[in-house]
Amino acid sequence: MDRARLADFLRARREALQPEDVGLPRGRRRRTGGLRREEVAVLSDMSIDYYSRLEQRRGPHPSEQMLASLARGLRLSLEERDHLFHLAGYATPLRTLRTDHINPGMMRIFDGLEDAAAQVVTYLGETLRQTRLSAALLGDETAYTGLARSLHYRWFTDPAARLVYPEEDHPTYTRLIAANLHRMYTHGGPESRAAEIVDALFAASPEFADIWREHPVTGPYCPPKRIQHPQLGLLELHCQTLIDPDQSQLLVVYTASPGSESYEKLQLLSVIGNQHA
Repeated sequence: MDRARLADFLRARREALQPEDVGLPRGRRRRTGGLRREEVAVLSDMSIDYYSRLEQRRGPHPSEQMLASLARGLRLSLEERDHLFHLAGYATPLRTLRTDHINPGMMRIFDGLEDAAAQVVTYLGETLRQTRLSAALLGDETAYTGLARSLHYRWFTDPAARLVYPEEDHPTYTRLIAANLHRMYTHGGPESRAAEIVDALFAASPEFADIWREHPVTGPYCPPKRIQHPQLGLLELHCQTLIDPDQSQLLVVYTASPGSESYEKLQLLSVIGNQHA
């Protein structure tokens, strides 16, 4: 690990990043350009002390997970992310296998959707970032680890994953999810992350195995969704997506028709957040 160069690289990228680039107000008291250390720490989901010590050349050896968080927080390109990993003494992450890095352009768009129900997900249903309203609508989907990070895996192994959708819609989602896994397995091959999930599901879910053998095929679009919220009841929402094919990721935004009952419920949810209605 090149502690000095790592610190210099982090400082240079922090000072080059402007508040407007990450959806933060500049404010009148900001004397210099760039972001403050505490702002980068918050964006990277780590403590201010931890980040400050990295910049001061006295921090611990960051894990690959911490480096991935720093890359997202600093809005690094893939090339800059690879350089960050090299400075920390790690091999370059395999781009075909690592899909948890969100490119700067996608992050800038996401930052501008703070008041919307928006989230960045991988093609395997792994939620990387959520707005506050998205978490209030669907629950915190970024908290899972291991195979459970994938909604596709949870759908067939955890009954709670289906509670957010009306029961009569479950067969449709079951087939859509299985078809998406089939498509990603075909694309990635037997050594892919999709294959790891498929193998685990074959062992855990006879329902999945039966559907898989039918070779389900469907389009990659995001159809309208009906969400069963525990306090507000049923919401009928439109689903719009922005696709980043290089990273195999989607920016998903949920909206409701203005004037509809679902629109009013979504507005109420933006106020109460995760509190009980």
